[in-house]
Amino acid sequence: MCKHEAKYYIKELLTIAMPIIMGNLGFILIGIGDVVVAGRHSTDTFAAISIATAIINCIMTFGIGLISSISPLLSNYRGEKRPVKRYFYPSIRFAMILAVIMSVILFAVIPVIPFIGFEEKLVKPIQNYILITAFSTFGAYLHACLKEFLQAFEIVLFPNALTIFCVFLNVILNVVLVFGFGAIPSLGVVGLAIASLIVRYFMGFALLIYCLSNMNLKNYHERGYYKNLLKIGMPISCAVFIEFVAFNSIAIFMGRVSGIYAAAQNLVCSLTTIPFMIVFAVSNAIAIKVGFANGAKHVEDLKKYSVIGTLLSVGFMMCSAAVFISFPEAIAGVFTVDKELLKISIPVMYVLAIFQIFDGLQISLAGICKGVKQTDIVLLANFVAYWCLSIPIGYVLAFKFKLNLIGFWYGLCVSAVALCSIMIVQLLMFFKREYSEQSYSS
Repeated sequence: MCKHEAKYYIKELLTIAMPIIMGNLGFILIGIGDVVVAGRHSTDTFAAISIATAIINCIMTFGIGLISSISPLLSNYRGEKRPVKRYFYPSIRFAMILAVIMSVILFAVIPVIPFIGFEEKLVKPIQNYILITAFSTFGAYLHACLKEFLQAFEIVLFPNALTIFCVFLNVILNVVLVFGFGAIPSLGVVGLAIASLIVRYFMGFALLIYCLSNMNLKNYHERGYYKNLLKIGMPISCAVFIEFVAFNSIAIFMGRVSGIYAAAQNLVCSLTTIPFMIVFAVSNAIAIKVGFANGAKHVEDLKKYSVIGTLLSVGFMMCSAAVFISFPEAIAGVFTVDKELLKISIPVMYVLAIFQIFDGLQISLAGICKGVKQTDIVLLANFVAYWCLSIPIGYVLAFKFKLNLIGFWYGLCVSAVALCSIMIVQLLMFFKREYSEQSYSS
């Protein structure tokens, strides 16, 4: 066994994670660009896209979760020294089939919107946003699929630099289409949706051209590959779906009370998403490195990547929590000048700070689970944490005890602690069962 110091594992993880962090931040900044522009346009625009994106996320993230199984599976294949480039076209076919399914579901949701109970003035903008977004699903899934494929080869610089570029492209398109420019009229919510559609297709086709130009790729068919993607990806996808539905159902529940609560939830979620995407990049790096080590049976590397990656994530989230506690007014003020919206959002940010620490831990543990192909526990843990604890507790606190939005966030804190506890127990059992008496050379 070739043993390394901790700094070696930190360097290896950050070499993969840093470009992914750039890309993830870029991806989030694209969404935040939508939020900031919507907030500056009007509170109604902000409320409409908050509710619409909550519904869209509940649907689209299921497919994204399935696609996210590509990089850990192919990383395991690389560790086993199997040819990996041949899975390029199967990965695209897999993503496009998912895109068809999810876009059909989005179309089916549109006629239901008037019957959910939202304010009447918001119904038409919500429907328009979902309609246009349904057409953008193919671009979004193509980009997600190819980014996962490249991550399996630890090619992360170009995909994430592309995302950073698209931050600026998205802001320009948002401003022009939302507020109008020259002969282009002000389109409001529709302008936000069109801008997102253009950016998603641009990102997808840019990665496609990059792959075709830089890799020797041939068409290939293997049914077993799709079965393995579903075997690993279905628990991940269902877990992500459960989590996103939980978060976005809060916006839907509170949006029925008033659109401003949905806007507040969107604002707070936008804030937590920024640090989350940084530790999510570390989690991706953990999954890739742990997946390779697991495939190659390098037990020492596997354990050290797991422990050191988790410490990196939790340490960062503790720093992020300190920032939110110290400067809540200034941070929330970036998104809106509406005093009522700030009054609702700022108290939630203190609860968010506590939630973040456990969120950093759970996403790192999920990365380890992906790397060792123990994804069933991620699904079970998410279901128990969010739907058996978070939503019931939050709903009671919000409506019975009149705590409104902050009540749901108390429930989310409880769920985060439970989620971490379940995954820690499962991983300790896995390591004891699989590796306690094994010794492999690196």
